[in-house]
Amino acid sequence: MNLHIETEQEVDGRWIAEIPELPGVMCFGSSRMDAAAKAEALALRAIADRLDEGEMTPSPHHHRD
Repeated sequence: MNLHIETEQEVDGRWIAEIPELPGVMCFGSSRMDAAAKAEALALRAIADRLDEGEMTPSPHHHRD
């Protein structure tokens, strides 16, 4: 699964970061990096929760030797 973090600065100076592939994963931060880091952490939590609830299945990962 490829995820993309989109960031945008609000008129009040705060930054917002969201991950379009995971609806509801949106975070605010004082900087672009702060907002992106929070969104990444929330995305990992959301994916773990969805795996636990059976809403997602892990994708196979192929290793090349």
